[in-house]
Amino acid sequence: MRASGIAITLGLVLLAGAAAAQTAAAPTRDDIVAKLNHFEEAPEVDLPALKQQVMERAKARIKNDPGPVNRPLIAPDLARLPAFNAQIQFDADTPIIQPASYQTVGRIADALVHSSLLPYTFLIVGHVETNTKTREANAILSQRRADAIRDVLVNTFKISTKRLHPIGLGEEQMLDRAKPTSAVNGQLQILTLAKVPDETPARPAAAPAPAAKKPARKR
Repeated sequence: MRASGIAITLGLVLLAGAAAAQTAAAPTRDDIVAKLNHFEEAPEVDLPALKQQVMERAKARIKNDPGPVNRPLIAPDLARLPAFNAQIQFDADTPIIQPASYQTVGRIADALVHSSLLPYTFLIVGHVETNTKTREANAILSQRRADAIRDVLVNTFKISTKRLHPIGLGEEQMLDRAKPTSAVNGQLQILTLAKVPDETPARPAAAPAPAAKKPARKR
């Protein structure tokens, strides 16, 4: 009984230590704000066109493909934007967010409604590390994961959908090109994209012109 009690106590201590380590590793709202709050200039990026380019390149069968280490970035301008790299855990080969990552998603939501970030729109960029799947499958999966984060931020945390633009880059823009299979390349990024466009107030409808008075009939 004594040995069993020691084992249980040791197990509880290990679990508590793991939980504390996980909590310590979770980013704070201020950590995220500090990463995203130094916007200078919006890049000239056509997002619909970029999505199409990602899929076309991921599908292509290039005879002399330089491989992930030497493959050029598909959107190099994005590397100049303020970025927060988030370690979001998903179920294998799915866009389902694991419960262990809910806290991080909540912290991202808290940061996006901070007063210093309210004037901006953001890219939610999905990546996937090199694995046994095709580049096309990984491009599709990265888009679905970016969409999933956008949906949670909008539906659960009520972030305006106009401020969030999800895009999946798959293997086409490695975060660590020297180590294409590294888990770092599976991180999701939040990038400060542009200022929220000013909404032009609607002009009031012009008042109808008064009807012309008919001349009185002579009696």
